[in-house]
Amino acid sequence: MGERAFQDQGSVSHCHGCGADNEKGLQIKSFWDGEEAVATWNAQPHHCGGSKDIVNGGIVASLIDCHSLNLAIAQAYRAEAAAHRKLAPDWVRPGNLNISYLKPTPIGEPLHLKARITKIEGRKAWSKLYAECGGTSVRERGGVGRSGCNAIET
Repeated sequence: MGERAFQDQGSVSHCHGCGADNEKGLQIKSFWDGEEAVATWNAQPHHCGGSKDIVNGGIVASLIDCHSLNLAIAQAYRAEAAAHRKLAPDWVRPGNLNISYLKPTPIGEPLHLKARITKIEGRKAWSKLYAECGGTSVRERGGVGRSGCNAIET
């Protein structure tokens, strides 16, 4: 992956989950892999929740939100370039994020995120997200203005 991460291209530079300029943030980095966005993130011991061996659920939600949001931004810029239009980079906002945690996400193993846009309707884009970490998977459906995560499961 020789290209720059979505987050390093300036649209969300101060975000806690994905801002390149937020040195205390999570620093997630998302990249194109064909039509999908991929990211790998490693939890640190201070990201624990409930016990020392699982990631805090709010951290997981931030990663899901930021990866999906940056996919929507990157897709919008792809469409902008194809249509030779100019977008304001801050028009993308999540409207809803629903998560059902079925299994904990372990610390000590990389969390791999993979998301794809499944539908675009006007200014809304729906995505489907999968994440794997120690046998745990996450599925997300959502959109620009409407985001939602269905489950974490093994």
